[in-house]
Amino acid sequence: MLRENSVNVEPPAVLALRALAHVAGDEALGPRFLAMTGLDAADLRARAGESQVLAGVIEFLAAHEADLVAAAAALGVAPATLAAAGQALVGE
Repeated sequence: MLRENSVNVEPPAVLALRALAHVAGDEALGPRFLAMTGLDAADLRARAGESQVLAGVIEFLAAHEADLVAAAAALGVAPATLAAAGQALVGE
């Protein structure tokens, strides 16, 4: 069972950067993310720290529940925590 300690919860941007690394490192998700966003690898590297891009990564994962669940498991967080990070970034 996954347990998160509220003391160890990462800032939304850090969690989203980790999600981006997960997406970029996946041979199926990475190209699909680039195709859906219209970004190329150089654009993504240059804009990786932008709240809009980071929120977009989580939105991309949340659009397909299986992807969100798999990414959350890989990152060691609950899917709801990952989704909440995306929502927090939208508000920035």
